[in-house]
Amino acid sequence: MSNTTKPKLSLAVQYVSAAQPLPTRAQFRRWAQAGLQDDLSLTLRIVDEDEGRTLNRDYRGKDYATNVLTFVYDDEETSSPDAVSYGDVVICAPVVEKEAAEQNKALIAHYAHLTLHAVLHLQGYDHENDEDAATMEALETQLMLKLRFPNPYLD
Repeated sequence: MSNTTKPKLSLAVQYVSAAQPLPTRAQFRRWAQAGLQDDLSLTLRIVDEDEGRTLNRDYRGKDYATNVLTFVYDDEETSSPDAVSYGDVVICAPVVEKEAAEQNKALIAHYAHLTLHAVLHLQGYDHENDEDAATMEALETQLMLKLRFPNPYLD
């Protein structure tokens, strides 16, 4: 994609959690759009603890619900400049709510941060080593501030 073309987002949001309140589709779209660097097609699924735990156990071998899971679907044969990235993001609402309360963060800000975090993962960012983690955290902080949320990494 050229530098003058704004990246395109295809977003489907699935609400299968009983948790309330949950961000709106428009909020999720705004946050995902803020982190876009390339065209992206993603499904965002908001789940309860049972589904979050099952997915984390089945795909990561960890038998607990985690806040966000990101599934990247990468077809290397389509890695042209005009290729679209595809992925699924699963956010576990009860875990997000619990973390926000424990960390003294606004619930909406925590959802925004986790959405941005997942969108960056879908575009190749990771935090497997200190250097990559610092790069990803700096970008997340910049994007959160741009969205008028506080730095998610401050205590």
